[in-house]
Amino acid sequence: MIMLSFVARAQNVIIDSLRSVIDNPALNEKEKPALLYQLGQANRVSKNYEIAVSNAKQCIVLALKYKNFTVATKGYTLLATIKANTQQLATLKQTCDTAVIMAQQANDPIAMAYSYYAKVWLYRMLGNSDNVVKYCQLGLKELEKKADPGLAAGFYYRLYAVNSDWNNEAKVNFYARKAVENALQAKNYDLLSNAYTALSVAHEYNYNKSKNKAQLDSFFFYLNRSEILYRQHSGRVSANTYGITCINIANAYYKYFPQTDKNARNQAIEHANIALSVLKNSNNGQEIMASGLGILSEYARRDGNTPQEEKYLLEAYRVMQTDKQPYYYTMINVVTGLSEFYEKRGELGKALDFQKKITEYNIKNFNQEQALNTQKLEIQYETEKKNSEMQALKEKEKSRRLQNYLYGCIAIASVLGLLFMFRSYHFKLRYSMQREKQLQLENQESELQVKLEKEEQARLRAEQQLLETQQQQLKLEMMANTLQLEHKNRMLHDIKDKLTEGDPVNMQRILKEEMLLDNDFEHATLQIQHVHPEFFNLLNDKAKKKLTLLDLKLCAYLYLKMDTRQISQLMHIEAKSVRMSRYRIKQKLGLEKEEDLNLFLQKLGN
Repeated sequence: MIMLSFVARAQNVIIDSLRSVIDNPALNEKEKPALLYQLGQANRVSKNYEIAVSNAKQCIVLALKYKNFTVATKGYTLLATIKANTQQLATLKQTCDTAVIMAQQANDPIAMAYSYYAKVWLYRMLGNSDNVVKYCQLGLKELEKKADPGLAAGFYYRLYAVNSDWNNEAKVNFYARKAVENALQAKNYDLLSNAYTALSVAHEYNYNKSKNKAQLDSFFFYLNRSEILYRQHSGRVSANTYGITCINIANAYYKYFPQTDKNARNQAIEHANIALSVLKNSNNGQEIMASGLGILSEYARRDGNTPQEEKYLLEAYRVMQTDKQPYYYTMINVVTGLSEFYEKRGELGKALDFQKKITEYNIKNFNQEQALNTQKLEIQYETEKKNSEMQALKEKEKSRRLQNYLYGCIAIASVLGLLFMFRSYHFKLRYSMQREKQLQLENQESELQVKLEKEEQARLRAEQQLLETQQQQLKLEMMANTLQLEHKNRMLHDIKDKLTEGDPVNMQRILKEEMLLDNDFEHATLQIQHVHPEFFNLLNDKAKKKLTLLDLKLCAYLYLKMDTRQISQLMHIEAKSVRMSRYRIKQKLGLEKEEDLNLFLQKLGN
């Protein structure tokens, strides 16, 4: 423990050395703002917030004196970070806005990136994760123009934290590694320690998902790397950061190893005690110490050492009471542990007292959250109001520019118009005379054009009528030719039948004849449809019942104006059968008795 105390004291070495350099009368005053910023950062990391605020304000005053707007932006970003850490939301937004104004005056990518980092802290406190990601990405984009690995590591660490809340394992792993890479490059060992812890959390995610022991080994590996940093770089890693590392190690041994594993038990107790030792004289490590005492009380409970368990719980409660602004969730956990402890012991009076404390701290926690939420709502309202005002100003400026543009266009158009009128005045008389002659010629041309158009229309109408007459004639000729061809084919079949008369009649022969009849009629149908493609389609559409091939053939003959005798000869059926077929077709077409089928077919064809 002597070595640990030495390392804890060494933490103040950098702060003291920076203070010594700044107070040196030989130091050029222009160099002080950057050193004051570093000193403020060191005090902020050590949670010496009041001193850190003083350092940041001195930094800003001197930086503005020499118009060093980049360092002034860093100073305001430091103030914003401290206000976020101490939950001073009332003035946090104003500080962030000032950092942006300073960055704009600096016209420097580094300054703009720092102002975005201030915005990251603002939206982190407001719980707006989407805007945290947005301003981290904007900051990293600025750093592509001009590198600052330390600030880049800060952005990547914030992105890791957001994705950790979102349980996005892939991005947790990615951003944790990017934070480690940049912190190593910047030699920012406190941030590197936090980045190692982040990387260990990423491997813990992997272990909980896969249960692969190699992931758990990696989890401990990166926590051990963080632990080694504290010893190797005295004063460059804060006691709080190291204490958190030790608590994470102790908690992991308690969580992931069985009670029978004595080595895990010893390691957990050892690291919990190291955290207590490192933060013993600290004014800002109460929550970490309470966590360490909580772990020790759990092991005492496992061992059945009731007095030791009580001692650790009471000590954790005492430590939390020394915190000026206690974290009520931790406080509630401690008093809950004490209430349950005394209830098991049968000391119901003490259990009831601590139960009352639970209620008291829950109320205080609720009031604190309400006050914090009120401040958040006020900031959100101011932000939205300012955004609306900015949007209105932008719209107004856009409107003004458009108005000026229109006025300019009108002025130019007026000048051009006057110039045109002046020039046209000299040619007005001559133009009028020429225009009159031209109008006369145009009128004559128009009259001639109208006459030609009328003649052309008359010619086109005559041609159209001729084409329609020819087309109608072609239709009739094609249908007649088709039916004539069919008649000749039927005669050939009759001759064939007479030659083969005396052969036995069978179904195969009848089927072949029917198939030939169908094929012939299909061919005729195609020919008729080529001339009048819609005739059979319209006929089938009008029919109430399906028309057979013979029905369609009879309709085609009727359409060609053949009488009953001609049709009976062509179809080789009696005249009576033709009349019966006509009657049946009328029924299928839904025609009344008095309606003429021939007239109906002629209208349909036309």
